[in-house]
Amino acid sequence: MAFDLKLTACLLLAVFSLAAAADCECQPSDEGHDAAKSRTLKVIAIFCILVGSSAGCAIPSLGRRFPALRPDTSLFFALKAFAAGVILATAFVHILPVSFDKLGSPCLVDGPWRKYPFTGLVAMLAAVATLLLDTIATGYFLQRAQDSRGAAAAVAACGGDASSSHDHERGHAHGVSSAVIASATMPNDAADDCDDAEDRAKLVRHRVISQVFELGIIVHSIIIGISLGASESPSTIRPLVAALTFHQFFEGIGLGGCIVQARFHLKSAVTMAIFFSLTTPVGVMIGIGISSAYNENSPTALIVEGILDAAAAGILNYMALVDLLAEDFMNPRVRKSGRLQLIISISLLVGIALMSLLEEPD
Repeated sequence: MAFDLKLTACLLLAVFSLAAAADCECQPSDEGHDAAKSRTLKVIAIFCILVGSSAGCAIPSLGRRFPALRPDTSLFFALKAFAAGVILATAFVHILPVSFDKLGSPCLVDGPWRKYPFTGLVAMLAAVATLLLDTIATGYFLQRAQDSRGAAAAVAACGGDASSSHDHERGHAHGVSSAVIASATMPNDAADDCDDAEDRAKLVRHRVISQVFELGIIVHSIIIGISLGASESPSTIRPLVAALTFHQFFEGIGLGGCIVQARFHLKSAVTMAIFFSLTTPVGVMIGIGISSAYNENSPTALIVEGILDAAAAGILNYMALVDLLAEDFMNPRVRKSGRLQLIISISLLVGIALMSLLEEPD
Protein backbone atom coordinates (compact mmCIF):
# COMPACT_ATOMS: atom_id res chain seq x y z
CA MET A 1 0.00 0.00 0.00
CA ALA A 2 2.71 2.49 1.05
CA PHE A 3 4.90 1.51 -1.91
CA ASP A 4 1.99 2.08 -4.34
CA LEU A 5 1.41 5.55 -2.90
CA LYS A 6 5.08 6.43 -3.25
CA LEU A 7 5.22 5.14 -6.83
CA THR A 8 2.05 7.04 -7.75
CA ALA A 9 3.48 10.25 -6.28
CA CYS A 10 6.67 9.86 -8.31
CA LEU A 11 4.76 9.21 -11.55
CA LEU A 12 2.48 12.21 -11.03
CA LEU A 13 5.45 14.47 -10.36
CA ALA A 14 7.18 13.25 -13.50
CA VAL A 15 4.04 13.86 -15.60
CA PHE A 16 3.64 17.35 -14.12
CA SER A 17 7.26 18.18 -14.87
CA LEU A 18 6.86 17.14 -18.52
CA ALA A 19 3.70 19.22 -18.79
CA ALA A 20 5.56 22.21 -17.36
CA ALA A 21 8.29 21.79 -19.94
CA ALA A 22 5.82 22.41 -22.75
CA ASP A 23 4.57 25.76 -21.45
CA CYS A 24 7.00 28.65 -22.09
CA GLU A 25 5.33 32.03 -21.77
CA CYS A 26 7.93 33.60 -19.46
CA GLN A 27 11.29 33.03 -21.11
CA PRO A 28 14.29 32.38 -18.81
CA SER A 29 17.62 34.13 -19.26
CA ASP A 30 20.57 32.22 -20.73
CA GLU A 31 23.07 34.29 -18.77
CA GLY A 32 25.67 32.14 -16.97
CA HIS A 33 24.53 28.91 -18.64
CA ASP A 34 27.13 26.25 -19.41
CA ALA A 35 25.59 22.94 -20.46
CA ALA A 36 28.82 20.89 -20.36
CA LYS A 37 29.94 22.06 -16.91
CA SER A 38 26.38 21.79 -15.59
CA ARG A 39 26.13 18.18 -16.77
CA THR A 40 29.34 17.30 -14.94
CA LEU A 41 28.08 18.92 -11.74
CA LYS A 42 24.77 17.07 -12.05
CA VAL A 43 26.56 13.72 -12.25
CA ILE A 44 28.57 14.68 -9.16
CA ALA A 45 25.33 15.73 -7.44
CA ILE A 46 23.67 12.37 -8.18
CA PHE A 47 26.61 10.51 -6.67
CA CYS A 48 26.99 12.78 -3.60
CA ILE A 49 23.27 12.83 -2.80
CA LEU A 50 22.98 9.07 -3.25
CA VAL A 51 25.91 8.43 -0.90
CA GLY A 52 24.72 11.02 1.64
CA SER A 53 21.15 9.67 1.68
CA SER A 54 22.30 6.07 2.01
CA ALA A 55 24.80 6.87 4.77
CA GLY A 56 22.25 8.87 6.75
CA CYS A 57 19.64 6.13 6.49
CA ALA A 58 22.18 3.47 7.50
CA ILE A 59 23.59 5.18 10.61
CA PRO A 60 20.64 4.39 12.97
CA SER A 61 20.80 0.71 11.98
CA LEU A 62 24.36 0.54 13.30
CA GLY A 63 22.90 0.27 16.80
CA ARG A 64 23.16 -3.50 16.51
CA ARG A 65 26.94 -3.18 16.41
CA PHE A 66 27.40 0.04 18.38
CA PRO A 67 25.31 0.19 21.58
CA ALA A 68 25.56 4.01 21.68
CA LEU A 69 23.29 4.20 18.60
CA ARG A 70 20.49 2.03 19.94
CA PRO A 71 17.01 3.63 20.04
CA ASP A 72 16.97 3.95 23.84
CA THR A 73 20.26 5.89 24.13
CA SER A 74 20.79 9.62 24.62
CA LEU A 75 22.85 9.84 21.41
CA PHE A 76 19.98 8.37 19.38
CA PHE A 77 17.52 10.90 20.85
CA ALA A 78 19.97 13.72 20.08
CA LEU A 79 20.49 12.56 16.47
CA LYS A 80 16.75 12.34 15.87
CA ALA A 81 16.22 15.81 17.33
CA PHE A 82 18.99 17.24 15.15
CA ALA A 83 17.45 15.60 12.06
CA ALA A 84 14.01 16.94 13.03
CA GLY A 85 15.54 20.43 13.31
CA VAL A 86 17.01 20.10 9.81
CA ILE A 87 13.61 18.98 8.47
CA LEU A 88 11.78 21.85 10.21
CA ALA A 89 14.21 24.43 8.85
CA THR A 90 13.96 22.88 5.40
CA ALA A 91 10.19 23.26 5.47
CA PHE A 92 9.97 26.76 7.01
CA VAL A 93 13.10 28.45 5.68
CA HIS A 94 13.69 26.79 2.30
CA ILE A 95 10.48 25.27 0.94
CA LEU A 96 7.72 27.68 2.05
CA PRO A 97 9.46 30.87 0.80
CA VAL A 98 10.11 29.22 -2.57
CA SER A 99 6.44 28.26 -2.80
CA PHE A 100 5.37 31.83 -1.97
CA ASP A 101 7.71 33.13 -4.69
CA LYS A 102 6.45 30.69 -7.31
CA LEU A 103 2.74 31.22 -6.65
CA GLY A 104 3.29 35.00 -6.45
CA SER A 105 5.43 35.21 -9.59
CA PRO A 106 4.81 38.04 -12.10
CA CYS A 107 4.60 35.33 -14.78
CA LEU A 108 1.23 34.26 -13.33
CA VAL A 109 -0.76 37.02 -14.96
CA ASP A 110 -4.02 35.04 -15.12
CA GLY A 111 -6.00 33.35 -12.39
CA PRO A 112 -6.26 33.93 -8.63
CA TRP A 113 -2.70 32.85 -7.75
CA ARG A 114 -1.33 36.31 -6.92
CA LYS A 115 -4.54 37.46 -5.23
CA TYR A 116 -4.67 34.84 -2.47
CA PRO A 117 -1.98 33.21 -0.28
CA PHE A 118 -2.44 29.70 -1.67
CA THR A 119 0.88 28.56 -0.20
CA GLY A 120 -0.37 28.86 3.36
CA LEU A 121 -3.70 27.26 2.46
CA VAL A 122 -2.10 24.29 0.69
CA ALA A 123 0.47 23.77 3.48
CA MET A 124 -2.30 23.80 6.10
CA LEU A 125 -4.48 21.38 4.13
CA ALA A 126 -1.50 19.09 3.55
CA ALA A 127 -0.77 19.00 7.29
CA VAL A 128 -4.43 18.19 8.04
CA ALA A 129 -4.48 15.53 5.32
CA THR A 130 -1.35 13.99 6.85
CA LEU A 131 -3.06 13.94 10.24
CA LEU A 132 -6.06 12.15 8.74
CA LEU A 133 -3.85 9.68 6.86
CA ASP A 134 -1.85 9.11 10.05
CA THR A 135 -5.01 8.46 12.03
CA ILE A 136 -6.69 6.24 9.44
CA ALA A 137 -3.56 4.19 8.79
CA THR A 138 -2.91 3.69 12.50
CA GLY A 139 -6.51 2.66 13.12
CA TYR A 140 -6.49 0.33 10.13
CA PHE A 141 -3.36 -1.55 11.16
CA LEU A 142 -4.46 -1.71 14.78
CA GLN A 143 -7.81 -3.10 13.70
CA ARG A 144 -6.04 -5.74 11.62
CA ALA A 145 -3.99 -6.66 14.66
CA GLN A 146 -7.13 -6.83 16.78
CA ASP A 147 -8.76 -9.19 14.30
CA SER A 148 -5.84 -11.60 14.39
CA ARG A 149 -5.77 -14.67 16.61
CA GLY A 150 -5.67 -14.02 20.32
CA ALA A 151 -7.12 -10.48 20.18
CA ALA A 152 -10.01 -11.20 22.46
CA ALA A 153 -7.76 -12.86 25.01
CA ALA A 154 -5.29 -9.97 24.94
CA VAL A 155 -8.03 -7.37 25.48
CA ALA A 156 -9.48 -9.37 28.33
CA ALA A 157 -6.07 -9.72 29.94
CA CYS A 158 -5.27 -6.01 29.74
CA GLY A 159 -8.65 -4.53 30.49
CA GLY A 160 -9.53 -0.92 29.75
CA ASP A 161 -7.12 0.85 32.06
CA ALA A 162 -4.00 0.28 29.99
CA SER A 163 -5.60 1.89 26.98
CA SER A 164 -6.52 5.08 28.77
CA SER A 165 -3.11 5.22 30.42
CA HIS A 166 -1.36 4.80 27.09
CA ASP A 167 -3.48 7.50 25.43
CA HIS A 168 -2.84 9.88 28.31
CA GLU A 169 0.89 9.31 28.07
CA ARG A 170 0.98 9.84 24.30
CA GLY A 171 -1.80 12.27 23.68
CA HIS A 172 -0.72 12.93 20.13
CA ALA A 173 -1.44 9.33 19.08
CA HIS A 174 -4.53 10.62 17.20
CA GLY A 175 -7.48 8.84 18.73
CA VAL A 176 -5.84 5.48 19.43
CA SER A 177 -8.02 3.97 22.16
CA SER A 178 -8.85 0.42 23.20
CA ALA A 179 -7.88 -0.84 19.75
CA VAL A 180 -4.30 0.01 20.63
CA ILE A 181 -4.30 -2.53 23.40
CA ALA A 182 -6.00 -5.03 21.15
CA SER A 183 -3.08 -4.73 18.75
CA ALA A 184 -1.00 -6.79 21.15
CA THR A 185 -2.26 -9.88 19.48
CA MET A 186 0.28 -12.61 19.09
CA PRO A 187 -0.02 -16.22 17.99
CA ASN A 188 0.72 -17.21 21.61
CA ASP A 189 -1.40 -16.95 24.77
CA ALA A 190 -2.70 -13.72 26.28
CA ALA A 191 -0.34 -14.26 29.19
CA ASP A 192 1.96 -11.41 28.09
CA ASP A 193 -0.65 -8.89 29.37
CA CYS A 194 -0.44 -5.09 29.17
CA ASP A 195 3.26 -4.36 28.77
CA ASP A 196 3.53 -6.49 25.67
CA ALA A 197 0.28 -5.01 24.37
CA GLU A 198 1.59 -1.46 24.64
CA ASP A 199 4.83 -2.51 23.01
CA ARG A 200 2.92 -3.93 20.05
CA ALA A 201 0.82 -0.77 19.81
CA LYS A 202 3.93 1.42 19.73
CA LEU A 203 5.42 -0.83 17.06
CA VAL A 204 2.36 -0.34 14.83
CA ARG A 205 2.55 3.41 15.46
CA HIS A 206 6.23 3.61 14.50
CA ARG A 207 5.56 1.68 11.31
CA VAL A 208 2.83 4.09 10.26
CA ILE A 209 5.05 7.07 11.12
CA SER A 210 7.96 5.79 9.05
CA GLN A 211 5.82 5.16 5.95
CA VAL A 212 3.93 8.46 6.08
CA PHE A 213 7.18 10.30 6.79
CA GLU A 214 8.86 8.78 3.74
CA LEU A 215 5.87 9.68 1.58
CA GLY A 216 6.20 13.32 2.65
CA ILE A 217 9.92 13.37 1.92
CA ILE A 218 9.39 12.01 -1.60
CA VAL A 219 7.34 15.00 -2.77
CA HIS A 220 9.99 17.58 -1.92
CA SER A 221 12.91 15.39 -2.97
CA ILE A 222 11.54 14.78 -6.46
CA ILE A 223 10.76 18.48 -6.99
CA ILE A 224 14.17 19.72 -5.83
CA GLY A 225 15.84 16.98 -7.89
CA ILE A 226 13.98 18.05 -11.03
CA SER A 227 14.89 21.70 -10.38
CA LEU A 228 18.57 20.83 -10.02
CA GLY A 229 18.59 18.54 -13.07
CA ALA A 230 16.84 21.09 -15.28
CA SER A 231 19.19 23.95 -14.36
CA GLU A 232 21.98 24.83 -16.78
CA SER A 233 23.71 27.31 -14.46
CA PRO A 234 26.85 25.98 -12.70
CA SER A 235 26.66 28.84 -10.18
CA THR A 236 23.25 27.56 -9.10
CA ILE A 237 24.08 23.85 -9.13
CA ARG A 238 27.40 24.01 -7.27
CA PRO A 239 26.06 25.21 -3.87
CA LEU A 240 22.99 23.02 -4.27
CA VAL A 241 25.17 19.89 -4.32
CA ALA A 242 26.50 20.60 -0.82
CA ALA A 243 23.15 21.83 0.51
CA LEU A 244 21.17 18.85 -0.75
CA THR A 245 23.77 16.31 0.35
CA PHE A 246 23.67 17.77 3.89
CA HIS A 247 19.90 17.94 3.83
CA GLN A 248 19.40 14.39 2.53
CA PHE A 249 21.96 12.99 4.98
CA PHE A 250 20.09 14.23 8.04
CA GLU A 251 16.67 13.49 6.58
CA GLY A 252 18.05 9.97 6.12
CA ILE A 253 19.02 9.84 9.79
CA GLY A 254 15.49 10.89 10.76
CA LEU A 255 13.89 8.31 8.49
CA GLY A 256 16.43 5.64 9.45
CA GLY A 257 15.65 6.23 13.12
CA CYS A 258 11.94 5.72 12.43
CA ILE A 259 12.66 2.53 10.48
CA VAL A 260 14.80 1.15 13.32
CA GLN A 261 12.11 1.91 15.88
CA ALA A 262 9.50 0.27 13.61
CA ARG A 263 11.55 -2.95 13.60
CA PHE A 264 10.74 -3.83 10.01
CA HIS A 265 11.97 -7.06 8.51
CA LEU A 266 15.33 -6.63 6.78
CA LYS A 267 13.82 -6.75 3.28
CA SER A 268 11.25 -4.01 4.06
CA ALA A 269 13.82 -1.80 5.80
CA VAL A 270 16.27 -2.08 2.91
CA THR A 271 13.51 -1.37 0.37
CA MET A 272 12.48 1.81 2.20
CA ALA A 273 16.09 2.97 2.52
CA ILE A 274 16.80 2.35 -1.17
CA PHE A 275 13.60 4.11 -2.22
CA PHE A 276 14.51 7.16 -0.13
CA SER A 277 18.11 7.20 -1.37
CA LEU A 278 17.08 7.06 -5.03
CA THR A 279 14.30 9.66 -4.92
CA THR A 280 16.37 12.83 -5.37
CA PRO A 281 18.85 11.28 -7.87
CA VAL A 282 15.87 10.09 -9.95
CA GLY A 283 14.48 13.63 -9.80
CA VAL A 284 17.83 14.96 -11.04
CA MET A 285 17.80 12.48 -13.94
CA ILE A 286 14.24 13.52 -14.86
CA GLY A 287 15.38 17.14 -14.79
CA ILE A 288 18.35 16.34 -17.05
CA GLY A 289 16.00 14.61 -19.49
CA ILE A 290 13.67 17.60 -19.80
CA SER A 291 16.26 20.37 -19.41
CA SER A 292 16.22 21.28 -23.12
CA ALA A 293 12.50 22.09 -23.04
CA TYR A 294 11.96 22.93 -19.37
CA ASN A 295 11.15 26.52 -18.43
CA GLU A 296 11.00 27.08 -14.69
CA ASN A 297 9.19 30.40 -15.24
CA SER A 298 6.29 28.98 -17.25
CA PRO A 299 2.90 29.29 -15.53
CA THR A 300 2.40 25.52 -15.46
CA ALA A 301 5.78 24.91 -13.82
CA LEU A 302 5.27 27.71 -11.30
CA ILE A 303 1.81 26.52 -10.26
CA VAL A 304 2.64 22.82 -10.07
CA GLU A 305 5.95 23.29 -8.23
CA GLY A 306 4.50 25.98 -5.96
CA ILE A 307 1.58 23.77 -4.88
CA LEU A 308 3.75 20.67 -4.41
CA ASP A 309 6.36 22.64 -2.45
CA ALA A 310 3.65 24.01 -0.17
CA ALA A 311 2.20 20.52 0.31
CA ALA A 312 5.65 19.11 1.08
CA ALA A 313 6.25 21.88 3.64
CA GLY A 314 2.96 21.11 5.39
CA ILE A 315 3.67 17.38 5.49
CA LEU A 316 7.25 17.81 6.75
CA ASN A 317 6.16 20.32 9.41
CA TYR A 318 3.56 17.90 10.73
CA MET A 319 5.90 14.91 10.69
CA ALA A 320 8.79 16.77 12.34
CA LEU A 321 6.69 18.34 15.10
CA VAL A 322 4.17 15.59 15.82
CA ASP A 323 5.75 12.29 14.90
CA LEU A 324 9.43 13.00 15.54
CA LEU A 325 9.74 15.70 18.22
CA ALA A 326 6.52 15.16 20.20
CA GLU A 327 7.13 11.41 20.08
CA ASP A 328 10.51 11.85 21.77
CA PHE A 329 9.76 14.76 24.09
CA MET A 330 6.77 12.85 25.48
CA ASN A 331 8.85 9.73 26.00
CA PRO A 332 8.82 8.83 29.75
CA ARG A 333 12.62 8.53 29.81
CA VAL A 334 13.01 12.06 28.41
CA ARG A 335 10.40 13.58 30.71
CA LYS A 336 12.14 12.17 33.77
CA SER A 337 15.58 13.48 32.80
CA GLY A 338 16.24 17.22 32.72
CA ARG A 339 19.71 16.54 31.33
CA LEU A 340 18.32 14.56 28.38
CA GLN A 341 15.71 17.25 27.72
CA LEU A 342 18.50 19.82 27.55
CA ILE A 343 20.57 17.64 25.19
CA ILE A 344 17.63 17.10 22.85
CA SER A 345 16.65 20.78 22.89
CA ILE A 346 20.19 21.93 22.07
CA SER A 347 20.50 19.32 19.32
CA LEU A 348 17.19 20.46 17.84
CA LEU A 349 18.21 24.13 17.85
CA VAL A 350 21.62 23.35 16.32
CA GLY A 351 19.94 21.42 13.50
CA ILE A 352 17.54 24.30 12.88
CA ALA A 353 20.36 26.86 12.92
CA LEU A 354 22.65 24.96 10.56
CA MET A 355 19.95 24.26 7.98
CA SER A 356 18.58 27.81 8.26
CA LEU A 357 22.00 29.31 7.54
CA LEU A 358 22.73 26.91 4.69
CA GLU A 359 22.13 28.70 1.42
CA GLU A 360 19.94 26.88 -1.06
CA PRO A 361 19.61 29.10 -4.12
CA ASP A 362 16.67 29.02 -6.51
